[in-house]
Amino acid sequence: MYSFEFSAADPATLWAELADAADAISAGEPDGIANMANIAALVWQAVPDLNWAGFYRFDGRELVLGPFQGKSACIRIALDKGVCGAAARSRTTQLVEDVHAFPGHIACDAASRSELVVPIIDGDRLIGVLDLDSPSPARFTTTDATGAEALITRIASRLG
Repeated sequence: MYSFEFSAADPATLWAELADAADAISAGEPDGIANMANIAALVWQAVPDLNWAGFYRFDGRELVLGPFQGKSACIRIALDKGVCGAAARSRTTQLVEDVHAFPGHIACDAASRSELVVPIIDGDRLIGVLDLDSPSPARFTTTDATGAEALITRIASRLG
């Protein structure tokens, strides 16, 4: 049984604690979906002001809903649609302060106002994306993006 406490007041330290916890909980586990489920739960537990935290997996054509915490979500996302599609297509992190201003935004949850999406890449293979939504505009900062990228880079090989 794992028990993680996240006490950091500043985002950089919080993301470092999350990366350590993600590394510990996924070490030695070969199942990518099981690891995604635990990482989604960790992020949900640790990161304040979220209304959705989870993964979309790349099936070779589109993104397919993976493990998550939050309300029911869109099941399939084309790479030419939404913030998740943009992150997967470009293989770059998308930090969106106002999702309503993002061209082609997909409103899976009308309460979402800002979004952070990090592509998961192992070698040159796209595994999927980590998607975080918040009901608060401009919730995510570049510190959050950098921390989420470091977490994903550290465990990407365990998510595929």
